[in-house]
Amino acid sequence: MTKLVTILGGSGFVGRYVARRMAQAGWRVRVATRRPNERLYVRTYGYVGQVEPVLCNIRDDASVRAVVAGADAVVNCCGVLTESGKNTFDAVQNQGAARVARLAAEAGVANLVQISAIGADAGSDSDYARTKGLGEAAVQAAFPGAVILRPSVIFGAEDEFFNRFAGMARVSPILPITGGDTRFQPVYVDDVAQAAAKAAMGGVAAGVYELGGPDVETFRALMERMLTEIRRKRVILDMPLFLARATARMLNLAQVLTGGLYTNTTLTLDQIRNLTRDNVVSEGAKGLADLGIDPTPMDLVLPTYLWRFRPTGQYTAIRESAAGLRGQE
Repeated sequence: MTKLVTILGGSGFVGRYVARRMAQAGWRVRVATRRPNERLYVRTYGYVGQVEPVLCNIRDDASVRAVVAGADAVVNCCGVLTESGKNTFDAVQNQGAARVARLAAEAGVANLVQISAIGADAGSDSDYARTKGLGEAAVQAAFPGAVILRPSVIFGAEDEFFNRFAGMARVSPILPITGGDTRFQPVYVDDVAQAAAKAAMGGVAAGVYELGGPDVETFRALMERMLTEIRRKRVILDMPLFLARATARMLNLAQVLTGGLYTNTTLTLDQIRNLTRDNVVSEGAKGLADLGIDPTPMDLVLPTYLWRFRPTGQYTAIRESAAGLRGQE
């Protein structure tokens, strides 16, 4: 019988790439999501009936127990960048991860993969990093054979990093950032998915793997790369920490005053704490090379989706080529 994998958060950015990889490998894929009727597009990742969205809330025992039942492998891609309602960092990244691991072990699941993040640390002053670290510890306690993947910032067509700042650059002459000297090691989303799929299929030794691409650059350098790609000249304003914190507090206040109608996803105090630390693969850590995966350079991927932010969109390359031809006349 064809093996079955359950992917929690399988309709999200990373999860959908994992779902495609598992479907291409011939597995049946159960995509666990809070809104299955709005995630029917995942069915197109495989043959008819191979990939199915199912209802699941990672905060509920019965819900998680139902979706891991009968699965040969489980991949937990659930995580939040900003808190919203009951989906707090602790509820999703700590308690949720612990729940998945515990119930997967009870169900006799053979392989468990937990998507975490570089910088996960149970002792961190950042709620995001702290709950990621606590979640990792809970997973390893309940499921010692689990594979934990810690990617740096992830890029790809649906990312919330380059797309977000490119969207800002399209309408504003100033690109505000903070932590401009902080180093990142962006990793391509499909490389992360390939690592998760290998682990889910039992081809990876248990333990923690830190995933980073071939390029290590500062936040400012990444923004300069993005601006070059979208053919726009903008002033990169690297806000000092005191100004960034003041801005974050005002945005949080706006969220409180609107009764939650406005959700601060722009800049939070917790994000600022993370932006003061480098987000790169640790020296000596196991990574993509240990998984037999060659990391994909940003240069090969960014042009395939950032073109839409250029002044003339998809026609920019044609115009540039025509200008080059006129120059040769």
